[in-house]
Amino acid sequence: MPMTANGQCPCGSGERYDDCCGLYHSRRASPPTAEALMRSRYSAYVLGDAKYLYRSWDERTRPSLQSLRATPQVSWLGLTIDCAEAGGPRDDSGVVAFVARYMDGGQVAEVREVSRFRRVRGRWVYVDGEGS
Repeated sequence: MPMTANGQCPCGSGERYDDCCGLYHSRRASPPTAEALMRSRYSAYVLGDAKYLYRSWDERTRPSLQSLRATPQVSWLGLTIDCAEAGGPRDDSGVVAFVARYMDGGQVAEVREVSRFRRVRGRWVYVDGEGS
């Protein structure tokens, strides 16, 4: 599993995976904020957890499960959260801007996105995003 040597979560929180995104991936808890969901989705990409990505995507906008399968040549390098607006425990929607760096075929690249989230039946879901 691609984590730091000491078991830290790939999302960059500094927490252990089992105490961070692992809680959400295993369904032991739900992300309490839009940012927590964003981080858990990044970790799911790192770990190739397409089922979590599918479950955490708004059913109105999500692609097929098959299209979310990991790309073996991509190696995720890190996540930076630029800002989060709303998306707190008492909000119904939120926006998170982030940069995710990755290596693909020996080339370093990045995804910059402003992601939209909403709460559906008490749970945060990813709606869509704009960026590169």
